[in-house]
Amino acid sequence: MTFMQVIDCKTSRADELNSLMDSWIDATQGKRTATHSIVGRDRADATHVVEIVEFPSYEEAQKNSHLPETDRIFQEMVALCDGEPSFTDLDVVRDEQLNKILVRSFVDDVINARNIDAVDAMCTAGYREHDPSLSSYDLGLAQAKIENRETIEAFEPVVTIASLTAEGDVVCARLSFEGRHVGAYQGMEPTGRQISGTGHATFRCEGGKLAESWWNLDDLGLMQQLGAVAG
Repeated sequence: MTFMQVIDCKTSRADELNSLMDSWIDATQGKRTATHSIVGRDRADATHVVEIVEFPSYEEAQKNSHLPETDRIFQEMVALCDGEPSFTDLDVVRDEQLNKILVRSFVDDVINARNIDAVDAMCTAGYREHDPSLSSYDLGLAQAKIENRETIEAFEPVVTIASLTAEGDVVCARLSFEGRHVGAYQGMEPTGRQISGTGHATFRCEGGKLAESWWNLDDLGLMQQLGAVAG
């Protein structure tokens, strides 16, 4: 079970504390068991600092605590704080990564369920799409809908998400797809051929919506399967 430790402290030396965290990262490289660390400062009180550190489990957190580098950094952190820091130990019982859920909904609802109009609620008004297979590498939402509708209707694809990776407001998806050429596509009449391939897509999220996307699919492989390009 994922484990998180919340360290709450007061300090008038926040910049020094931040530098100390950099020192801890350098000193424990290749040894630490922590997987994620976030440091936040209270907007209402600049001396109130909270750090949240994530571990794969409580047992792994204990291993991290026993590192000599961790103990040294802790003693230096206490010296920078106005009083003793408080610690809260949390077993994570629910972890919703909302941007990843949004991307998965895009694949399931827009592509696999063939509901292109669903993007209206998922995307920002200024959404931009970058895809070398479309008429321009920088399309707005309206034109992207028109061209993506043609692709979806031409191949009736089923997309499978192999993996999703999120960092900040960006989500990267590793994809595979299968379908059949049943409709006109970029001037090509339907061939009835089965198609399949792989690719990657990267999404930038903003305010709970998709603001931008970059697509890299196996377009050459697709053309070869359709007989438009020699294999």
